[in-house]
Amino acid sequence: MLSILIPVYNFNVVPLVEDLQVQALELGIAFEIICLDDGSQEAYKIPNRALSQIEKVIYQELPQNLGRAKIRNELAKLAVFDYLLFMDCDSKVVRSDYLKKYIDRVEARTLLYGGRVYKDFPPKDKELVFHWKYGRTREQVAVEVRQKQAYHAFQTNNFLVPKSVFMDIRFDEKLVEYGHEDTLFGFELRNRNIPILHLDNPLEHIGLEAVDHFLRKTKKGVRNLLIIYRQNAFIETRLLRVYQKITKLGLRYPLSYILGLFEKQIEKHLKSENPNMKIFDLYKLALILREK
Repeated sequence: MLSILIPVYNFNVVPLVEDLQVQALELGIAFEIICLDDGSQEAYKIPNRALSQIEKVIYQELPQNLGRAKIRNELAKLAVFDYLLFMDCDSKVVRSDYLKKYIDRVEARTLLYGGRVYKDFPPKDKELVFHWKYGRTREQVAVEVRQKQAYHAFQTNNFLVPKSVFMDIRFDEKLVEYGHEDTLFGFELRNRNIPILHLDNPLEHIGLEAVDHFLRKTKKGVRNLLIIYRQNAFIETRLLRVYQKITKLGLRYPLSYILGLFEKQIEKHLKSENPNMKIFDLYKLALILREK
């Protein structure tokens, strides 16, 4: 009944798959685990090829990178069961009843989102501190809070959805850059009155990125958000609400200029040992204001 779908990119997913397989076998359910490698470096492909030897696991390497949206659509096409469990490859199972909690709450035409967590203590590598702090303060959200803003709080790292629902919507493959495919997918769910039920069933995000790489991805994500907004005017995020107010007041260009004067100081702060997320909000605002 369950197809577990993992897009793989530059990460060793063998421990994750082994944990999932053990839980699925203990539950005695019909299942498959499909892992598609989306153009990883050879160093990551080598250990992941062992997945082909694990019972009920399908592992394939794609000849070229498809991107975050299209790879998930391809995984869904390959799935043979009625329910799809999507997760990011840089995840870790933290609960022995992870799959059971999803199976117990399966509902027709309802998407289940389990959330994500980060370690309680910061990483020793200072380059990873920013991503960890961002995750702890912005992505690790209590289930009660998430449910109050069900569509806005949805992310693609850990969710179960009926295949029939997913195939009606799919991820927008026009989004080839990084970021906000979850925003658009959540928007489509809301438009079609597909409820999202938030569960306390997280995966741990263990793929922390160096701050420089994280900020580069942030730039791509902001650009993608603006593209989505211009094509779908009813898309709403906190950053877009501020952007709209500033634009209506005619302050976009002067404020962009002022924030640009402090860009180097802002980036320096974000790379410090104690970055402030409010400063990061200013950083994203500066990015969206200067986009044409």
